[in-house]
Amino acid sequence: MDYIQVGKIINTQGIKGEVKIHPLTDDISRFDELEKVYIGEEKVLVYIEKNWSKKEFVILKFVGYDDINEVLKFKNEYLYIEEKDKIKLEEDSYFIFDIVGCNVLDINGNKIGIVTQVITNTGNDIYIIKSEDNSKNYLVPAVKQFIKKVDIENKEIIIEPIEGLIE
Repeated sequence: MDYIQVGKIINTQGIKGEVKIHPLTDDISRFDELEKVYIGEEKVLVYIEKNWSKKEFVILKFVGYDDINEVLKFKNEYLYIEEKDKIKLEEDSYFIFDIVGCNVLDINGNKIGIVTQVITNTGNDIYIIKSEDNSKNYLVPAVKQFIKKVDIENKEIIIEPIEGLIE
C-alpha cells in the first residue's frame, strides 16, 4: 500500500487528546473529508473523531485517545493517508511529493540539478534545486515564467531561467 504525507503532528492541544497538525497541503479544508489517517513510520491507523482549524494549523481528535498522555508519543510524527484517498488536482497543479526528486533541466537540455524541497508560500511555491555537483542550492519560483514543463511520469522539469537565477 502506498502512503502520502499530509501533515506533521507538532504538538498536543489541550489535555483531552487533541493534536496540533502542520498541514502539508495548500487547502486545510482537505482534513474535513478525512475519516482516518496513519501516524508515523509504523503507520498506526487512527480514526478522526473531530477536527477544526486554528490559524494555519489543523487540530485533530482521534477516536479512543482521550488524554494528553495518550497522544504525547505522536509528537513530531507525520500523518499519512492511503494514496487512493488523495484528492484530484486541477490541471498544472502537483503534489509536493511528485515534484521532490524531479530532475531539472534548462530549455537547452542541460541538467541543472534535482528538486530537494518545495517551500510553500502564499504567493507561489519555490523549488529548491540542488546542483548536479551538490555545491549549490538554487531557488526557483514555481511560476510559468520559469517553469516551462513538468513531466511527473518521467520525474523531469524543464525551466527557462533568467540571467542570475542559476549561477
